[in-house]
Amino acid sequence: MKYAGVIVDISHEKLDKTFQYAIPDELAESVDIGTRVNIPFGSTRRTGYVVEITDTPEIEPDRIKPLAGVAARSVPIDERMIKLAYWMKTNYGSTVIRALQTVIPVKDSVKNAVKRTVSLAVTKDEAVLLLQECFAKRRSAQARVLDALIKDGESDYSLLSCKLNISPSAFKTLEQKGIINIGSTTVYRNSLHVSEDKVAVRFLNPEQRCISEDIIFGYDSGDMTPCLIKGVTGSGKTEIYMEIIEHIIKKGREAIVLIPEIALTYQTVMRFYRRFGDIVSVINSRLSNGEKYDRFCMAREGKIKIMIGPRSALFTPFKNIGLIVMDEEHESAYQSENIPRYHARETAIELARMTGAKVVMGSATPSLEAFYRAKKGTYKLYRLDRRAGEGRLPAVDIVDLREELKKGNRSMFSGRLTELMRDRLSKGEQIMLFLNRRGYRGFVNCRDCGEVIECPHCAVSLTLHNNRMLKCHYCGYEQEAVKVCPKCGSKHIGTFKAGTQMVEEELHRYFPDAAVLRMDADTTKGKESHGDILEKFASKKADILVGTQMIVKGHDFPDVTLVGVLLADGSLYSSDYRAAENTFELLTQAAGRAGRGKNPGNVVIQTYNPDNYSIVHASRQDYDSFYEEEIVYRELMDYPPVSHMMSVRLSSPDENEAERLSALVAGAVRVSESFENTRVIGPADAPIHKINDIFHKMIYYKNKSRDDLARIKDYIEAYIKNNPRLFGGCLVQFDFR
Repeated sequence: MKYAGVIVDISHEKLDKTFQYAIPDELAESVDIGTRVNIPFGSTRRTGYVVEITDTPEIEPDRIKPLAGVAARSVPIDERMIKLAYWMKTNYGSTVIRALQTVIPVKDSVKNAVKRTVSLAVTKDEAVLLLQECFAKRRSAQARVLDALIKDGESDYSLLSCKLNISPSAFKTLEQKGIINIGSTTVYRNSLHVSEDKVAVRFLNPEQRCISEDIIFGYDSGDMTPCLIKGVTGSGKTEIYMEIIEHIIKKGREAIVLIPEIALTYQTVMRFYRRFGDIVSVINSRLSNGEKYDRFCMAREGKIKIMIGPRSALFTPFKNIGLIVMDEEHESAYQSENIPRYHARETAIELARMTGAKVVMGSATPSLEAFYRAKKGTYKLYRLDRRAGEGRLPAVDIVDLREELKKGNRSMFSGRLTELMRDRLSKGEQIMLFLNRRGYRGFVNCRDCGEVIECPHCAVSLTLHNNRMLKCHYCGYEQEAVKVCPKCGSKHIGTFKAGTQMVEEELHRYFPDAAVLRMDADTTKGKESHGDILEKFASKKADILVGTQMIVKGHDFPDVTLVGVLLADGSLYSSDYRAAENTFELLTQAAGRAGRGKNPGNVVIQTYNPDNYSIVHASRQDYDSFYEEEIVYRELMDYPPVSHMMSVRLSSPDENEAERLSALVAGAVRVSESFENTRVIGPADAPIHKINDIFHKMIYYKNKSRDDLARIKDYIEAYIKNNPRLFGGCLVQFDFR
C-alpha cells in the first residue's frame, strides 16, 4: 500500500501540515506528487495537493482513510515547484497551501480550443453532380456548402457557417451521407498579434559582445554566479539578453524573461518575436484562463522555449530551464503584495540553484541591494556606460518651480518646457510627459480650515475625477464632489496637483494641433489597451504621450527627443526609507526615454527641490555618485542592504486590538535573549493605517543576519499559533527586505 502526504486546500495555520491518506489500487496510476486530489476531511470533502508518497504509514493502517479520487480538471504541480513553495514558506512566512497556490498560476485545466474544417469526401466530379441534384430538389443550404467546397477545397467550419449562413443540420446531413468530412484539430490560444516579419540578428558592439561572451563562457564552464548588467538607458541590454538566450536554446534548454510591468510587454515581445519567432510566448494577468492554460501546456510540451512576463512567469513549467533574465531589476513590482510576500529576484536565484540555471539581471539603476551584492562579489558585475548605436544621453535641465511662480507662471508647464515642446512639434519629433498621478486632480481640501476630504473607510484622501466624483483608489469608495466643507461650512473648496487628464486638457489648450495620447491606469483597463496605445505612439499617430510611471520604464521610441517630468517631487516624501532611491530611479528612467535615435534629446525636470541629491544625480545619470551618497545614509540608519530588515504587519478590524497584539509581538522578541542583536522598532501605525475599515500596525526588525530574521519569523509564528484565542481575528504578514 502506498500513502500520500496531502496539504489540504485551506489556508489556516492549524492545518499547515501534511495529512496522510491511503492510495487505493484504482488510483495508483493516476496519483503522483503534485496531483490535486479529493479527500475526506472531517465531515466534509475537500481538495488538497499530494506533496509526498511513501510506503510507511504514520499511524495504524486501519485508521488511515483512502483518497476519494483525483480532482476534476486539476493541473498537476511540478515536484520542483513544490520544493520552491516550501522554500517560500520558510523564507517569507506563509502556510504551505498559500505558497503552493502562488507557484501554480494555472490551477485548473481548460477545455481545448478546437478548429473544425470541412472537406469533400467525394471527387469534384461527383460533387458537381450532387450539387445539381441539390439545386433540383431545392436543398439550398447543402448546395451552398458543396459550391464553396468545389471552388475553395477544404474550408474552416465556422467561417463557412457564418459566411453562407449554414445551420449545423445541413453539415450533419452531408456528413452522414458520406459527401463531406468534418475534421477537428486542437489549437493553442497563443496569438501574439504580431504583424512584423522576423529581422536579421543585430550585430553587437564590442562592449556588448564582451559581456555576452563572458556570461556564455561562464555558463558553459558551469559558473552559475548571478550576473548584474548595469547599463545606462539605451545601452543595449536587451540585445545581450537575446544573444545569451540564443546560446541557451541551442543547448536544448529554455529561458524565462521577467519584466516588471504589463506595459512593457508589447515592445519586449515584439523584439523577441522578431528574433526567435513562434518559440516565444507571454504570460500576464490580462490573459484569459484558456490562454494561460494553453501557454503553460505549450511550455510543458516544449512547443515554446522563451516565456516573457511579470514575476509569475517564474513558475512556467519548463522541463529544462537554463536561464532566467530579470530586466529592470530595480522595479518594486517584483515584490509580491500578497502572502507570501516573495521577491522575484531572490526566488529566481533559488529556482536557478534548484535547476542548474543562470540568472542575469539588468538595469540602468540597479536596486541598492543588487549593486551592494555586486560590489561585495556575490553577483558578477558588468557595465555598459555608453548608449548603443547612434543614441546619446540627453541634455537635462532642472527647472525650479518656485522661480516659475515668482515669474507669474502658474501653468503646469515651465517656460523652458513650453519652449522645447513648440520646437519639437515644429520639427515633427515626439514628446513624452510624465506625471506620477492619475485622475483629474489631486486631493480636495478646504482653503479656510485645511480639512482634507478623506475616504470614510481608509486613511487616505479622496481624488477628484473628471466626472465630478470623488474616488478612493484603495477600496473603490466614491461620492459626489463636495461644495461645502463638512467641518467648518466654508464654500472655499479647492484641489491640489494635477492629474494626467488635466495635463491632457492643458496640452489641447496650449497645442491644439498636436495629437495627444494618455496612458495611465484609467486608460489601460482593456486587455489590449497597453499595446494599442504604445503601437499608436510607435507608429507616430500621436505627437505627445502623457502618462504615469508606466510610460517611462523600458520603452524605446527613437523619435522621442523630449521628455518632461512635470513634478519630480512626488515620490520624495513617501514614508519609505527608499524614497530617494525610488525618486532617482524614476527620474533616471524617465530621462532615458529621450534621444535614443539619431536626433539628440532633451529632458526637463520640474521640481520644488532642485538641490536634492537624488534629483541632481538623476539629471546627470550618475548612479555611482548617488549610490555612494545613499549608502552612507543606509549605514547610519542600519537599513538594507547594509542590514537585513523584516517588517511585520498586524491587521484587525478593531484598532485597540491591533495595537495591543502588535505590542505583544514586539515585546515577545524584545525580551528573548536569543535575539539580542536585533533592533526592534515599533509598533506604530502603518503608512496607511486604515484601509477598508481594517487597521494596520507595523513592527520592524533589523539584523545583520537574514537567517536570524527568519528565526524571528518562526518564533513569532509559533507564538501566534500557541495563542490562538488572542490572535484569532488578526492577520499577520511578513515582509523581508
